[in-house]
Amino acid sequence: MGQLDGRVAVITGGGRGIGHAIALRYATEGATVVVSSRTGSDLDATLAEAGLGGDRGLAVVADATDRHDARRPVTEAIERFGRVDILVDNVGGTIGGNPDPFAGNDDAFEQTLILNLTSAWWTTSAALPGMRERGFGRIISIGSGAAKHTGGSLPYTTAKHGLVGFTKQLAAAAAPHGINVNLLCPGWTRTSLLDFERIAKAKGTTATEEEERASAESLQHRVLEADELAGMATLLAGHDGRGITGQVISVDGGYKV
Repeated sequence: MGQLDGRVAVITGGGRGIGHAIALRYATEGATVVVSSRTGSDLDATLAEAGLGGDRGLAVVADATDRHDARRPVTEAIERFGRVDILVDNVGGTIGGNPDPFAGNDDAFEQTLILNLTSAWWTTSAALPGMRERGFGRIISIGSGAAKHTGGSLPYTTAKHGLVGFTKQLAAAAAPHGINVNLLCPGWTRTSLLDFERIAKAKGTTATEEEERASAESLQHRVLEADELAGMATLLAGHDGRGITGQVISVDGGYKV
């Protein structure tokens, strides 16, 4: 038996990186998995790699920055499978690069907040009523080292810090209904969003230098792999994690300790 047998899980940003890794792990643990992103081919590849057919897998192409689209992974999961037990709000990133905070780039600031913070609310709000009705739910948002420290762009760091408050206050409201809410924070993690070549070009250095600099920020002196987050995501979603809620948990190799 898997740790998530019989559960229905929705994972946003499930086509690549950390979301992809969590989807694969959840599938091996017996969950029915719904993945969403803007790129259908990535989602199809995730479900194929997980070995999930239509009876246990669903791909939903959706734009998390649109309030209606952001809710569709949950609503379509309910239509197909009857409920959502586990929600992983994984989608995130930076829109507009790393804007100069003195330049007053409203669009970049607001869109990055929406992508990382507001979208989590939109998706979560679609799942909460059913979870409350059934007296069970697991909501896991994916934060960042920037949820606890400085280091990202101003809008990205602001949004990820916002997820901390979102997690704690929602956990307080949801606990009487059997719903656990936690924030899982990676540090430097090897995904398609982590482009050392691009970072090096912007700084006039080399990709090797930038990876060495990133590695030096953690106690383990390395960049983690995406699948290293999947074990904690499984613990938080399963029976063994029933006593964990309202927590900000890092799996980051000791980032900026």
